[in-house]
Amino acid sequence: MRTPPNERLTSDIADPPKARKASEPERRCILSGETAPREMLVRLVASPAGLVLPDAQEKAPGRGAWIGVTRDELAEAQAKGKLKGALARAFKTGELEVPENLPQMVEDALTRVLLDRLGLEMRVGSLILGTQRIAEAARGGAVALLLHARDASEDGRKKLDQAWRVGREAEGSGERGLELPLDRNALSVALGRDNVVHLAVAGSGADDAAAARVMKPMTRLMHYLGQA
Repeated sequence: MRTPPNERLTSDIADPPKARKASEPERRCILSGETAPREMLVRLVASPAGLVLPDAQEKAPGRGAWIGVTRDELAEAQAKGKLKGALARAFKTGELEVPENLPQMVEDALTRVLLDRLGLEMRVGSLILGTQRIAEAARGGAVALLLHARDASEDGRKKLDQAWRVGREAEGSGERGLELPLDRNALSVALGRDNVVHLAVAGSGADDAAAARVMKPMTRLMHYLGQA
């Protein structure tokens, strides 16, 4: 089907964010002082020796400190000495070692969590790969979330975006899939397949549990990279 010439292209998430529930846990960023849903922040922990490390899975024991700033803002705070002071107040100790490459360590940890989640969804059959298979499922309204690799061609994106809109009965809306902060090589390695450029999370209507599981780590990583 032809894309309407006045269709607006946007990278926004297809549906507007749902209103936050009052019971949704929030945390305060130690650098900005602002509170936000936990999925938008990153937890840092200190080892018994005082080494500060990212806890991207939020499973490390002990007291944690939360940051909700972007990677660039974290690097700036570290360069100006603000990060170490904020961590000392959060952990109530001055005996801390903050790695010089902490901003990169955080990005790597968040990326691993997202790739691990995609791998898990692949194993349970929630992911759809292959341009033709995705297009067919999308037109049939069986795709809850459409994702493109960072280096996907614009033509390939447009074709699948259009198929997705057809299945969602949203033609003319300009809705489009999300660009992952990962290239095809990273996706191919994580999923054990060759040349993974596009992928879709199966689901429709209220059956979007898999999409929600993928969106959580993806939202956190994109927010940290300043791509929210």
